[in-house]
Amino acid sequence: MDSVEKYISLLPDERKEVFSQMVNIIREHLPAGFQEQIIYGMPGWVVPHSMYPSGYHVDPTLPLPFLNLASQKHHIGLYHMGVYSDTSLLEWVNQEYSKHSATKLDMGKSCIRFKNIKKIPFEFIGLLCSKMTPQDWIQQYESSVNRS
Repeated sequence: MDSVEKYISLLPDERKEVFSQMVNIIREHLPAGFQEQIIYGMPGWVVPHSMYPSGYHVDPTLPLPFLNLASQKHHIGLYHMGVYSDTSLLEWVNQEYSKHSATKLDMGKSCIRFKNIKKIPFEFIGLLCSKMTPQDWIQQYESSVNRS
């Protein structure tokens, strides 16, 4: 898979439009500097090596991952590494989500699961995506990872 558009083209018809809408929200709201690519077999937004040469500590040949979007069997998952590592951003998510959705927040450590594709809070996704710049993420990442 070499593009987000190709990924979307392979989705079930009932998910294509809403997934495309989510991708467009992410593209519109992520601060400048993040780079879109297919990573881990799904659409992702990363801090490129040109901005963070050290790359991802697990595999330095990879850029620093930040956000992924995946169509899973029973949900669409938004994987936001900032939420996983920044407690103040996690608190914001917990407080803000209910202002934009009548459904209960369904979340793992970094994954927000959207099981009902007719009730995706697009405004919330846009706000969340705008909360962290690449520089913020690098700083948060470096404070979270023990580099030896």
